Amino acid sequence: MWPLKFISESDLTQHVKKTIAHYGAKLEPFDLKKFNKNIIDPIKLIFDKTVYNLSWEEVIKSEIFRQRDKANNNDIGYFHQHIFRYFSGCEVPANGTKGGWDVIWNAPQGVLLPDGSIVHKVYVELKNKHNTMNSAAAGKTYIKMQSQILANDDCACFLVEAIAKNSQNIKWKTTVDGTNVEHKCIRRVSIDRFYEMVTGQTDAFYQLCLILPSIIEKAVLNSEVSVPQDTVYAELSGHTNHKHGSFIMAMLLLGFSSYLGFAEKE
Repeated sequence: MWPLKFISESDLTQHVKKTIAHYGAKLEPFDLKKFNKNIIDPIKLIFDKTVYNLSWEEVIKSEIFRQRDKANNNDIGYFHQHIFRYFSGCEVPANGTKGGWDVIWNAPQGVLLPDGSIVHKVYVELKNKHNTMNSAAAGKTYIKMQSQILANDDCACFLVEAIAKNSQNIKWKTTVDGTNVEHKCIRRVSIDRFYEMVTGQTDAFYQLCLILPSIIEKAVLNSEVSVPQDTVYAELSGHTNHKHGSFIMAMLLLGFSSYLGFAEKE
């Protein structure tokens, strides 16, 4: 029996498949050229290997994972944002439309704010993590929210954070042009609290997290996604055996091949 009342099994499965599809080229195997596309830092990798007592194969796998993980943040952002298109009353505008908001929640029944006031529309800026905005970006976002409230006094603006420091629904206190600002209708809301408001179910996000691993697993099994077979370690080992004489030199040459002293090692 499907445990979630706010989204159907077919809709969640479809959304998970779309999220996986966004991984796209990041699922392609890493060869040596792709591995060093942005030029790695060999000194860091030597430190990592020695300090953490890892093998070179483990270090290389870790670096590949880091590169993939960095690129995957936008894909997880897609998951967190676009799932709301399946929730009653929520709209996910196309990029650059309707003010550039990530989610717009129309709530005819009204949204009760902690101070007791009620609004009927919420504009959402959605962030994966609480610390992803610098002060300039935060100020710009806050000004955007202020402008929206001036244009419509029956709304609130939420900065919704998937990974917040705490479960919260608080006034967003920040600094704009050196001035401390806050407003009862401009709020920082952790994603569990936003799920609760939108769905009317206190543990909605918790229930989603419980069912998500099995949905992802089924989606991967029933898709064309395959585990990438990376060849970086094998290629570097080949260089070590036939050309450079040591794995460390092979690693150094990835980043420093044109540097003085290194070029003659080619």
